[in-house]
Amino acid sequence: MTSIRHLLLGLLATIGGAVGVLGKPPTEEEMAKIRAALPERPQVPPKKARRVLIFSLTKGFRHSAVECGAFALREMGKRSGAYEAEESVDPAVFGPDRLRRYDAVIFNNTSGQLFEEPERKEGLLSYVRGGGGIVGVHAATDCFYEWPEFGEMMGGYFDGHPWHEEVAMRIEEPDHPVLAAFGGRTEFRVKDEIYQFKNPYSRSRLRVLISLDTTKIDMTKKGIKRTDNDFAVSWVRPYGRGRVFYCSLGHREEIFWNPVVLRHFLDGIQFAIGDLQGPAEPRPGK
Repeated sequence: MTSIRHLLLGLLATIGGAVGVLGKPPTEEEMAKIRAALPERPQVPPKKARRVLIFSLTKGFRHSAVECGAFALREMGKRSGAYEAEESVDPAVFGPDRLRRYDAVIFNNTSGQLFEEPERKEGLLSYVRGGGGIVGVHAATDCFYEWPEFGEMMGGYFDGHPWHEEVAMRIEEPDHPVLAAFGGRTEFRVKDEIYQFKNPYSRSRLRVLISLDTTKIDMTKKGIKRTDNDFAVSWVRPYGRGRVFYCSLGHREEIFWNPVVLRHFLDGIQFAIGDLQGPAEPRPGK
């Protein structure tokens, strides 16, 4: 089944004009690790049958974890019953009225200028403004630098990754529903590539949920550009009548068999869909 899936996605990639769009599928060992880490049930039952789109096109750098991420996100919906997932690497899915069939769109480690057509761009913006959900995983902020509305909607643009090591992260609102995976803890350690963000990133527009604890990391690293020590990892925000969830974790394959991170992803997806309620208003002073 895996080989058939990749043949079909490869055909869609050719149609969409993507170059080098597919990486290696997860190994049997990786799939077993992912299945063992998947949440058994959602935090809240879905209000109705839900469908999400996992979009994994890359026109820039392609992470080796893309396929593990797609597999984990698809199987997580199936295992938990929170949603049914469809996958695509074809930009035509963003054509007029094409997104209506989905409750949320997941940008799975996407990169580069994914499409140029104004009608597709407006289709995505209108979809989210009208009440749809959008989820960004890791490189989803490494897209569309020449399309500022996308950066505004997602919450910011990638501006380098000074750290790729085990880091301590601050859980800023331990009682927030999208942070339930952390069990009330205020710190979580994980090894991954940690991003920094540039405009339009601002806490005046986003509700930051997780950030890097700069008191427990080497702040003399080359490439650090921010001077305010504000390195967000995960956030939510409203966009029109829609909802945005973004988490920068996902560079390394093992992120997708980390049960805590997978639960955080599931809660974020349920938030974006509209099933899991939680505050999304910015907290600029935090």
